[in-house]
Amino acid sequence: MLNLLRLSVSRIRYVALLVCLLTGSLAQAQPAKTNDSTTPLHLLKPDYPVPYGQPSVADVTAVLRRIHTYLDANTPTQLIDKETKKDITAGATFNPNAIFKPGDFRLISYEWGVTYMGMLQASEATGDARYADYTNKRLRFIAEHVPYFRAQVQADPNANTPMRSVMAPHALDDAGAMCAAMIKASRAGGVKAELRPLIDHYIDYIQNKEFRFSDGTLARNRPQPNTLWLDDLFMSVPALAQMGKLTGERKYYDEAVKQMTQFSKRMFNQQKGLYMHGWVEGMTVHPEFHWARANGWGILTAVELLDVLPEDHPGRPAILDMLRSHAKGLAAQQSGSGFWHQLLDKHDSYLETSATAIYVYSFARAINKGWLDPLAYAPATVLGWNALATKVNDKGQVEGVCVGTGMGFDPAFYYHRPINPYAAHGYGPALLAGAEVINMLKKHAFEINDSSLQLLQKK
Repeated sequence: MLNLLRLSVSRIRYVALLVCLLTGSLAQAQPAKTNDSTTPLHLLKPDYPVPYGQPSVADVTAVLRRIHTYLDANTPTQLIDKETKKDITAGATFNPNAIFKPGDFRLISYEWGVTYMGMLQASEATGDARYADYTNKRLRFIAEHVPYFRAQVQADPNANTPMRSVMAPHALDDAGAMCAAMIKASRAGGVKAELRPLIDHYIDYIQNKEFRFSDGTLARNRPQPNTLWLDDLFMSVPALAQMGKLTGERKYYDEAVKQMTQFSKRMFNQQKGLYMHGWVEGMTVHPEFHWARANGWGILTAVELLDVLPEDHPGRPAILDMLRSHAKGLAAQQSGSGFWHQLLDKHDSYLETSATAIYVYSFARAINKGWLDPLAYAPATVLGWNALATKVNDKGQVEGVCVGTGMGFDPAFYYHRPINPYAAHGYGPALLAGAEVINMLKKHAFEINDSSLQLLQKK
């Protein structure tokens, strides 16, 4: 009996011990309750839709290299017969079937003028000659083929030839961005003498042949008579400003400032800090559609102009004020993902890549030049770059770019413009943005302070 009692006591003790061990293990496995007393809640990791924080120069450079690799492989410099697809050798007898070998993008367009400028900027920022070589090779190829196509274009200025827009421009889209790119390439020394006749031809078109209002403002007669397009600021002013730098002649700076001022008087909304896309002289009410990429052309024009406008030019303070007012208005519209919307103040419109890239470049350039306060604008610029970088795919294509867009008078037109990786408008801005962000990262340091990205101020 005693032995049975001892055995029962032992079993009870064993069970009690087992219960204690299990209870203790369960207690240890239970995490501490998350509340204000147990956890620094302000340090919890947010679920950001794009990377947050400072990128490295190596990361930015890798994005630029992907873009270059893709474009270099898909924009060939060859002349072929469009029927036989065979190469045409330089200096051969003129072949009316001659075309530039098709790639993913045209070598001559305002979009590619921006791309040529972006490549030059990337070369300067990275010290890598491959980017400048891309631009110089293609601009030289274009210049070398002027004699080949000259007789055809002179006989028919509307001829369906790859050189028509160079030799017989019909609009500012044909002239301005390509001209500015040629002047920049010429000033950089990569291609020089062979470009000067083309530069002079383009400037003559902008100065003397494009339609204007009675006060001299550059205008169009579409989609309505006597219409201003904000896009045309970029299609004219940077070329004029660069011509001033190339020649030293004040008249080009004066004309550039005049255009910027007269466009802004009609099209800039001071309360919102945004431009409308179009303005029609005959309208008493002007529908204000603040299209993102057009606003990009607007702020990029101000940056391009300030880059070369002499410090003592009487118009400089007003242009600087325009830039700052516009930057403030744009910064107020940036989304929480870092992108900007297709219609800037319509936050149910889609997020658009090319405009985001232009703003990133323009903000970064203005910060690096001392025109914008880095403490206020650098974090938004980094956020915009981080967003943009997610849209450069592994092939080097820029995604989420709105296709070419005319001027509209209803929101549906802008809301539903398609996006496409072959929309050429995204590549130059992405190159510009990456190049200038590299310059900004070299010049300014950042820190995460209380979870937010802040400019690290020198003490």
